[in-house]
Amino acid sequence: MSEPRRRRADARGRRAEGLCALALRLKGYRVVARRFRGPGGEVDIIARRGSVLAAIEVKARDSLSAGLESVTPRQRARIERAALGWLAAHPDCFMPERGDTLRFDVMVVRPWRWPRHVAGAWEPDSAMARGW
Repeated sequence: MSEPRRRRADARGRRAEGLCALALRLKGYRVVARRFRGPGGEVDIIARRGSVLAAIEVKARDSLSAGLESVTPRQRARIERAALGWLAAHPDCFMPERGDTLRFDVMVVRPWRWPRHVAGAWEPDSAMARGW
């Protein structure tokens, strides 16, 4: 990918993430991290509402189905690893013993539409992520 094209794609992704963060706040979520890079992956948004901590992948696509299909099993594994890295670095933010749950969501931003939030878009593959 050429440098100008890469820059435009990065700018589009940042705008989509900003719009999703706003939508989440309006839905009562507290965004606790954005663009977290951890061992082996990245999580676009980590947000909390009540006892749910959501690791959210943001996709800017022309349709909801295209956005959901673009989150491949390999990408899901990287997101899970990064989310577990965030949890390890912030143990006070997540306590399963008090009933906290970890969820993996996808938000799809389509042109001229409000973001669609798909809660629980996938179940984690790793036993570690399922155990949280």
